[in-house]
Amino acid sequence: MNRVLLIAVVALALLASSALLPVGAKKPLSSAPRKEDVPYIKCQVCEKLASRLHQLVKEKQVGISPKKISEYEIIEIAENVCNLKKEEADWMLKIDIVEKGDKLQLVEEEEEGMCNSECKTIEAACQKVIGYSDTDVAEYIYKSKPDLASLVNHLCKDLTDACTKNPPPVPKDRVPGEPFVAKPSKDAEMDKIMRSMQGIPGAPGMKVYSREDLEKYKANPEKFGTEDEDGDDDDEDEEEDDKFPKNLGKVLKETKKEEWKKTVTKLLKKKGEALRGHAQKVSNRVRRWWKGVSSKKSKSGKSEL
Repeated sequence: MNRVLLIAVVALALLASSALLPVGAKKPLSSAPRKEDVPYIKCQVCEKLASRLHQLVKEKQVGISPKKISEYEIIEIAENVCNLKKEEADWMLKIDIVEKGDKLQLVEEEEEGMCNSECKTIEAACQKVIGYSDTDVAEYIYKSKPDLASLVNHLCKDLTDACTKNPPPVPKDRVPGEPFVAKPSKDAEMDKIMRSMQGIPGAPGMKVYSREDLEKYKANPEKFGTEDEDGDDDDEDEEEDDKFPKNLGKVLKETKKEEWKKTVTKLLKKKGEALRGHAQKVSNRVRRWWKGVSSKKSKSGKSEL
């Protein structure tokens, strides 16, 4: 299946699923993370993160046996386990944040739920916990082969401070989060397919419209596939129309310039943070490599003596 056909199939499938929504469907809930909730769930998220890491590494090892899992493969798992766009992070989709007195409790459901603010809040907490320690925890797993209890203790108390102290009490005026709503099985299956396609060449560059995008523009279908008023990009639009199904044009063409400036500024800020993170990872790897080289030199020197 070539890339164009793959795009068409996925996009049409998303449109079909969107068409099943009732006409009077409510406006989608906000998917912005509630970062103020992170301190109350950080320790619980860390424990579940460690459990998921332990499980994924074990499954990977079983899948490639008798070959042994490499440190690089474990690092890759650790880098993806807190990213909702990756398969390794699907554990977050089954968790509901529930108020219990002055605490927030993570409750694991049997099915995946609609990913709104709570899902994104768990992702934010997970990323805050693992931070730039993904390579360090991967090295620990690779070298020590710890049991789950040891991994939880190392990640949540040694590498990070996620569980070094009890979470603060939840404010009495906290606005409750949205209720857990199970995701329709067809949607869950489609999302799983999209996450699994992240590693396929050509797939990451696909433009796919989410259910939220489709619902947002459902009331304004004229914004899909419209041409520029000045006609300067007619040729380019015709090219794009050949590649995309009808009614899937550039929905962001009419975005105001100010919004684009804000978007670019945010992207540059994120890129800067990502570069600092990568620099830290490279530094950690070089440090471990040099430690290994120094250790070998030391041993060889002793044997010569």
